[in-house]
Amino acid sequence: MSFEFTTENKKKFEETLTRYPQKKAALLPALWLVQEQLGWISPEAMEYLARLLEMTPAYVYETATFYTMYNKKPIGRHHIQVCNSVCCCLRGSEETVKYIQKKLEIEVGESTPDGRFHLSAVECLGSCGTAPMMQIDNDYYEDLNAEKVDAILEKMK
Repeated sequence: MSFEFTTENKKKFEETLTRYPQKKAALLPALWLVQEQLGWISPEAMEYLARLLEMTPAYVYETATFYTMYNKKPIGRHHIQVCNSVCCCLRGSEETVKYIQKKLEIEVGESTPDGRFHLSAVECLGSCGTAPMMQIDNDYYEDLNAEKVDAILEKMK
C-alpha cells in the first residue's frame, strides 16, 4: 500500500511549508494532514513524509509515536476520547468510560466491530471545570452522565 497526499492536501502541505524556516519544522502539521486524509498514520505515509520533508523515516516514526494524538493504526469513524485527568476522575470519568465500554461492548483502545466508534482514555483535554468530559472527533461534550452519553452516541449512528 502506498500513500500520497490528495491534490487538495498537497496544496495545504505546500502552504504549511511557507510558515516554517526549515522543512522538518512542518512535521507535526504534516502528520495532521495525513491523519485527516487517511484516518491514521500508516508506515507508508511516514515514509512519504520523510521523503517530502527530507528526513529519515525513523525520525518521522519517532515523532508520530511520541504523540498520543496521532493514530498509528486504523480506528473507528468516530474517535471517543474520555478525559482521565484528576479533575475528570474526581467527577466520574472512570464510570463514564465503564458505561461507554458496556454500551459499545468494547474496551479502551478498541473499535466497534462495525467500525463506527473507537474508544480512548486520554490525559487532560482542558475542560476541568465541566468534568467529566469527552471529545468525539473535534467536538467537546461536558458534564457527562449516562443519559447524555446515550443521547450523544445515538446522534452519531
